[in-house]
Amino acid sequence: MARLAFVALLFSLLVGQCFAGKVGICYGRNADDLPAPDKVVQLIQQQSVKYVRIYDTNIDVIKAFANTGVELMVGVPNADLLPFAQYQSNVDTWLKNSILPYYPATMITYITVGAEVTESPVNVSALVVPAMRNVHTGLKKVGLHKKITISSTHSLGILSRSFPPSAGAFNSSYAYFLKPMLEFLVENQAPFMVDLYPYYAYQNSPSNVSLNYALFSPQSQDVIDPNTGLVYTNMFDAQVDSIFFALMALNFKTLKIMVTETGWPNKGAVKETGATPDNAQTYNTNLVRHVVNDSGTPAKPGEEIDVYIFSLFNENRKPGIESERNWGLFFPDQSSIYSLDWTGRGNVDITTGGNITNANVGWCVASSNASEADLQNGLNWACGPGNVDCSAIQPSQPCYQPDTLASHASYAFNSYYQQNGANDVACDFGGTGMRTTKDPSYDTCVYMAAGSKMSTTNSSTSPVPDASSSPQMNRFFSLLLPMLPIVIAARIL
Repeated sequence: MARLAFVALLFSLLVGQCFAGKVGICYGRNADDLPAPDKVVQLIQQQSVKYVRIYDTNIDVIKAFANTGVELMVGVPNADLLPFAQYQSNVDTWLKNSILPYYPATMITYITVGAEVTESPVNVSALVVPAMRNVHTGLKKVGLHKKITISSTHSLGILSRSFPPSAGAFNSSYAYFLKPMLEFLVENQAPFMVDLYPYYAYQNSPSNVSLNYALFSPQSQDVIDPNTGLVYTNMFDAQVDSIFFALMALNFKTLKIMVTETGWPNKGAVKETGATPDNAQTYNTNLVRHVVNDSGTPAKPGEEIDVYIFSLFNENRKPGIESERNWGLFFPDQSSIYSLDWTGRGNVDITTGGNITNANVGWCVASSNASEADLQNGLNWACGPGNVDCSAIQPSQPCYQPDTLASHASYAFNSYYQQNGANDVACDFGGTGMRTTKDPSYDTCVYMAAGSKMSTTNSSTSPVPDASSSPQMNRFFSLLLPMLPIVIAARIL
């Protein structure tokens, strides 16, 4: 009990020190059927989105965001890197025409100079840093160099190795521009911007990357980094940490990482079986919750990370396979492809695509079609990493009988479901869970229901958990105990 009380005290001290990341949206316009910018801004405001990325400095778009309170990230396209790198006068003219007349009414907070230059068919990477420096000089002339942050975006392809995360390393062929760029970012307190797509990791290698792992699913099998022992429950964290370790290898470990694109396609070609509205909603819903409610990665627990979801609309002019044109949350007519709660605290019903006002509807039980192996995996996860109190299904306890895998899994699935939003995502378990409106409680076995903390039967019989026997608690202490003197001192001061 004393140790549990200490946990509560430690948590109360730390909670004020952690900050949630920000979630924005990418507003791409590679389409010929999109609504006018002012209509788009209205749609964005309806979603209560406060951070938007665009890929150029289109005047109509920038003007539309004036006096909205939305923070805008604008871009210098790769095609403009040459004139921006060659002559300061070109940058000064661009600032005079495209930025200064609309600032600060339009809250431009970031300028990305070049986008994924290492993926460009024309090698323009050597132009990035000179262009960035000229943009910085131009902003300094008008006193905005500390108000507008300059960086450049990159794909994960800038790494030569990303697995395991601790072995993350930049491709040595990019060293000629990468090192001066990183020095520029540190000098100007700018983040390293990267576009991360777990979808492609899954699509390109489904035998090595499971769909559950890519979607943040609770059914996912953990992946352990053999070099560090860090446990990864999703691909997104692994990709972020591979960048962190690559930066650390070059002695740039203080650089903040910002994810300027991530998302999931809602439609794809026949072979792109993972590209569905349900998977897109699951990924983005779990992403938002992860960023807002569970900040940090295994390598940097508690450190907030800002992300931009790609993208606002499906874009019919994008080249490539079918999925390339179908990453949107909305169709061009502004109708929703699926619903997304941007706060990370609400719930979304994947079946109906609507917001759930009374989230705790019904119960979650094991599907009659699930295999015993899948049920066992789900049960093991719920009672382990899922942090469900499974004491009620132990021998001599109220829910032990009937002693069947399906019955025990149903109890554990429902407990996790009720404690984590009572929505389809929380009842997924890799397809082995199903929602029901019929109360599965029986005899003295009471299933947790809407609004309850735990069943009355179980509350009287469940022992107080022993923190010393919990692997999760031990990991918690190993990470946070070294921080305690610093946290307490900060709190006192």
